[in-house]
Amino acid sequence: MRALVLDAARARPEVRDVPEPSAPADGVVVRVAATGLCRSDWHAWAGHDDGVVFPHVPGHELAGVVVELGAGVADWEIGDRVTVPFVAGCGTCEWCLAGDAQVCPDQQQPGFTYWGSFAEQVVVHAADTNLVRIPETVDFATAAGLGCRFATAYRALVGRARVAEGEWVTVVGAGGVGLSSVMIARALGARVVAVDRNPEALAVAADLGAEHTLLADGRDIPASVAELTGGGSHVAVDAVGSEQTCADAILSLRRRGRLAQVGLLPPVDGHPRVPMARVIGWEIDVLGSHGMAAVDYPGMMALIESGALQPQRLIERTIGLEEAAALLPVFDQAKLAGMTIIDPTL
Repeated sequence: MRALVLDAARARPEVRDVPEPSAPADGVVVRVAATGLCRSDWHAWAGHDDGVVFPHVPGHELAGVVVELGAGVADWEIGDRVTVPFVAGCGTCEWCLAGDAQVCPDQQQPGFTYWGSFAEQVVVHAADTNLVRIPETVDFATAAGLGCRFATAYRALVGRARVAEGEWVTVVGAGGVGLSSVMIARALGARVVAVDRNPEALAVAADLGAEHTLLADGRDIPASVAELTGGGSHVAVDAVGSEQTCADAILSLRRRGRLAQVGLLPPVDGHPRVPMARVIGWEIDVLGSHGMAAVDYPGMMALIESGALQPQRLIERTIGLEEAAALLPVFDQAKLAGMTIIDPTL
């Protein structure tokens, strides 16, 4: 099968033929119809994830069709239309049994702990725990965009920060996670301030319902948010993952506010510097959000089927593997106003 292969950290990605995978016990092989390209894939390429072993095939947001079943799979059949959270739990530990597979200590992550979905086929482990059925009314590209960015934003706002109607939500970063957060926050009845360095991304955020947009052009973002919201937001989402964006998100909060940290923070001089004095003094809640387990998908899928959430509006373009190979090394600098989806057949 064709796949996008990384031979080393920061090496030039190459599209070439590799052996087809086989279904493991309790797992399946999925023929990939669509897969998202996101900043987390860039982190894997850049060598920020210690779990990646090279040569490597990235890709963790996927949708497609089951083409092979492993021994012990009970709930799925060949031909089923499926997607999967980017964190695949083991299915047997106390966290998986409690419905929290996203923090499973024995988790697998396609595109990180093993070869991922920038390929024509991909393995999914513990299928009965991790696969999610795609409704007929939801297309593959939309479903692929759910696995990391949209589902992570949904759980960050609904399950972790518990956003309430009328609250102010500041979203720092208007890429895939950020724009998902804007859409979901508005659906929850919140008032949104979106922050980004890309005017085009901010225009999309405004179209999705952001009440205010702030261009990150060197201005004092926390002071601007405080002025717009009457003292700071109730909830902030760092959808980028840098010292600056994390600090801006924390300092944009009012007293006893809640930070949903979604963006990955690569280490700088050992560890990222975070304004913990503000966290302590103002009793800020710092909430990590690491995807969403398959058992929590039905509520989100129901809102998508009803039209209350429209993640398909976040898809900016669809590309093939060759174009993805060229884009991946510069993705952290790409000025994209939405999600990029890869079709491995192109």
